[in-house]
Amino acid sequence: MGLDLFKLEKLTISAFNDVQRGGMPATTFETMFNPASYSQTYAVVWGKQQALNSSGAELSYTRNAPSRLSLDLVIDGTGVDEMGILALGQKSVSERIKDFLDVTYTYNGAIHEANYLLVEWGKLSFPCRLASATINYTKFDRDGTPLRAEIKVELAADASAKKLSREENKTSPDLTHSRLVKEGDTLPLLTKQIYGTPDRYLDIARFNHLDNFRRLTPGRTLVFPSLARLANKGG
Repeated sequence: MGLDLFKLEKLTISAFNDVQRGGMPATTFETMFNPASYSQTYAVVWGKQQALNSSGAELSYTRNAPSRLSLDLVIDGTGVDEMGILALGQKSVSERIKDFLDVTYTYNGAIHEANYLLVEWGKLSFPCRLASATINYTKFDRDGTPLRAEIKVELAADASAKKLSREENKTSPDLTHSRLVKEGDTLPLLTKQIYGTPDRYLDIARFNHLDNFRRLTPGRTLVFPSLARLANKGG
């Protein structure tokens, strides 16, 4: 089939029953109007640790939070589409909002939770789950029927464990590691190899119940947990 130059590519939100998002989607919501813009948010979660020889606390990296995609979608019930053409027999605002919620929000009995989602538009391909949707009705018919609505959508990035493991560096401080102590090893040195800084060596000594962290026993295996796990233990 040839490319239809007059067909406007619409942003779609597809629903799947599994995190792999393979095969055909269970259902898809196609926007009436493409968003004028969208935003992606990236955040780092920081904990605090006691600075050595100081009464203050310093920030300690914990993990990267899932990125977020923010969309502003418009649903119009006046009968005019994005090309300015009067559309006959189109769905009402309430029907379109129900379609949107069925895809993104409604409980899916087959998986006992809301759907796995994939947002696609042009080069954007964003596997995610719905974080929130705020619907603002802005125009009404004489009988109070909504004629126009705006939906502020927040979507949290979501990927399968297999995909995350491929993307993660195997030496990442977000993973748990074990090290066999060799002659000449010191705890600050091993800690720096894992986390990029020796600052957490006292936390590692406590985690491994070391009586003397200054003298490591060759042949002993030490566990270096993820930074998030250390932070949860108050390190």
